[in-house]
Amino acid sequence: MDNRDSETLLAKGTGREWIITNGLGGYASSTAIGMNTRKYHGLLVAAINPPVHRRVMLSSLDEEIQVGSRAYQFAAHQYPGTLHPQGDRHLEDFSTEPFPEFRYFAEDVSVRKKITMVHGENTVVVRYDISNPVHDSIIFRVLPLVNNRDIHKLTRSVELQFKQHPHGTGTVLDSKEGKLYIGSDIPFTPKAYWYYNMEYMTELSRGYPYREDNFNPGYFETEVGRGESSFFIAASTSGISLDMDDIDRIFSHEMQRRNQLTEKQAHKDDFINRLTRAADSFIVRRQSTGSRSIIAGYHWYSDWGRDSMISLPGLTLVTGRFGDARNILATFAASCSEGLIPNFFPESPSGEIAYNTVDASLWFVQSLRKYLDYTGDLEFISGIWDTVENIIDYYCRGTKHDIRMEADGLISQGGQLTWMDVKVRGRELTSRRGKTCEINALWYNALLQASAMGEQLGKDTSAFYEIAELTKENFEGAFWNGDKGCLYDCIPCPENPDDTEPACPKDASVRPNQVLAVSLPFTMLPSASEKSIMQVVKDELLTPYGLRTLSPSDPFYMGVYRGDAEGRDTAYHNGTVWPWLLGPYITAYIKVNGHSNKSRDEMRSLLKGMEVHLEEAGIGTISEVFDGDTPHRPGGTISQAWSVAEVLRAYVEDIGAGDLT
Repeated sequence: MDNRDSETLLAKGTGREWIITNGLGGYASSTAIGMNTRKYHGLLVAAINPPVHRRVMLSSLDEEIQVGSRAYQFAAHQYPGTLHPQGDRHLEDFSTEPFPEFRYFAEDVSVRKKITMVHGENTVVVRYDISNPVHDSIIFRVLPLVNNRDIHKLTRSVELQFKQHPHGTGTVLDSKEGKLYIGSDIPFTPKAYWYYNMEYMTELSRGYPYREDNFNPGYFETEVGRGESSFFIAASTSGISLDMDDIDRIFSHEMQRRNQLTEKQAHKDDFINRLTRAADSFIVRRQSTGSRSIIAGYHWYSDWGRDSMISLPGLTLVTGRFGDARNILATFAASCSEGLIPNFFPESPSGEIAYNTVDASLWFVQSLRKYLDYTGDLEFISGIWDTVENIIDYYCRGTKHDIRMEADGLISQGGQLTWMDVKVRGRELTSRRGKTCEINALWYNALLQASAMGEQLGKDTSAFYEIAELTKENFEGAFWNGDKGCLYDCIPCPENPDDTEPACPKDASVRPNQVLAVSLPFTMLPSASEKSIMQVVKDELLTPYGLRTLSPSDPFYMGVYRGDAEGRDTAYHNGTVWPWLLGPYITAYIKVNGHSNKSRDEMRSLLKGMEVHLEEAGIGTISEVFDGDTPHRPGGTISQAWSVAEVLRAYVEDIGAGDLT
C-alpha cells in the first residue's frame, strides 16, 4: 500500500464517527479508527449538571501488546507533522452494532475492544477480549489519557493539576473540577506523564484552536497466556467497584434496553430500527427540572425549545415513548412565560431561561395535539390547557421581542427569532423581522389545533376560530408571489410603527420555510397554490439529503458549508441543506399528490440517500446539515435531533413503513 492509499483510508476512517450516550447528555465518541479529531471526542464526556456542563474526562485508552521484544501499539494520535502511533495499521475491523467495537490484530494476537455506557450514569465501560492462540505469554498494556475540561475548550498542562490516589486496582484523579475514577481487573502502575501538542484536525478545519495536552497517570498491565482472556477498564465520575460479572451484566442490560426500544415498533424495518435507536440518544434527564428533555444535537448542543418541539413527535410518539413525550411537554409548559416556552435553559442555576424564539410556542401547540392524537390523553391536555390559552392570548395582544398579532390577523416579530437566526458581527444574515410565511402558517395551525383540543375539553374556543378566519383571509394576499408561483419569505415591518409601508420590499427569496404552509395539518392556501409551491421547492431546493435554505439561482446562495465560523455561519441559512426539512417536504408532497401510492413510492426512493448516509459521518444517525452543492458533503453536528426525528416521523406516518431496498 502506497502513501496515497494509506492517506485515503485514514481520511475515510476519521471521516466516520461513532457516538453512544448515557441518557444524561453525556457520551462517548470518536472516529472509526479510534483517533480523536475533535475537541468534543472522548471515551467519557460527562454531563456534570445533566444534560449540560459537559466535560471531557477520559480522552482515550491507548492499548499495546508486547510479544517478546516487539511492541505493537493500537492507538492513533495526530501531532504536529506526524501521526503517532499508527494503530490504524493493526485495525482489522470496526463496527457499531450492537456496540462500538474495534478488532486489532498483530503477531497472531487478536484484541477486541468493545465500549458501552451505563444508562443514567457518567460511566463508560470498555471490555477487552484477547485471543492468543500461539504465544506462551504476551504483555497487554493500557494507558489512559485523561483531562477535565469543558467540551468547548482545550487544555494545556500548566492549566490543569491532578492529585492521584490508589482506588482498588485502579486510580482516582482529583482536580479542582472534580474526580475521575478509573477501575479495572488489571493491576495499575502510577507513572505520571503528559502528552503534549495533540492535534484535533477537524477543529483546525473549522477555524478553531486545535492543540492540547492530555495527562497520562500511569498504565494498566497484565501478562496474558495462551488461549482466550478477557479484561475490562471502567471510568466514572463516581466510585467504581466492578468485576467481570458486573461488566457482563452492564453490557447485557444495555443490550436489553436497546432491544426494547425497537420492540415497541409495529413495523419491523432496519431503517426504522436504526433511527429509533438514534432517537433514544437525544432523550435526556434534566437535573434542574427533574424531568425529561431533548438534546438538540451532538456533540455540542443542549436542549432547545424549538428543536425539542419539532423533534418530539418523531423521537417520542412514533417510537411509542408516550410517557417521555408527556414529561417533555410538561417541562416546557411549566416554564412558559408571557406566551413563550423556553428556547433554552441555563447551564448554571444562577442563569436565566432564554425565551428568544417566536415559533417554539406554536410548535408546542402542534406537538401537544399530536400527543393527544397518539394517546387520547385528555386529562393531560386539561392539566396544561392554561398554557395553550396563555400562548394564544399573548400572541394576540403582544409579548416579548415585538411578537404580536397585527390588525390583519398575521403575526409579526422582531429580529433573530425564527429558526434562521444567525448573526455575524452583530448583523442578521437572514433578516426576517416582520411577518414570515412559516410563522403565520404555524399561527393559523395552532389556532385550529387549539380549537379542536378545546372543544374536546368542553371549552369555548369560538374566539380562536374567528382569529383563524381573519388570518386566513389575509395570508394569501400578503404572501403570494405571483411572479414565482410561491410564497414571499418575509414581509418586513415598517421602520417606524406609525408608517403603513414596510422598510423595504417583500423578500422574494426562494426558501424552504413556505413548505410548512402546505405540510401542517391546517393550511390556508388553495390546492393549486400548494402544488405550485411544491413544484418550485422541488425544482430549486430539493436534494437527496434535505432542502436547501436558498435557491442556487439567488445571488446570495452559498453552496458549500465549511471554513471558519464566519464562513460557515454565512452559508448556514443561505444554501446549506437541512435534513429536518425532508419531514415537512415529504408530508406536503404526498398531500398535494392525493396520498397516492406513487407519491409514497417516490418519497421512499428519496430516502434511499439517507439510508446510505447512516454509514457516513455519524454512523447510525443523521447529520445537522449538508452542502448545498453536490456531492452534498455532511457538516455541522454528526447527530441532530430534528434530522432524525423528522425523517423517522415522515417515513412512518406519511410513507408508511416499508423496505427501502
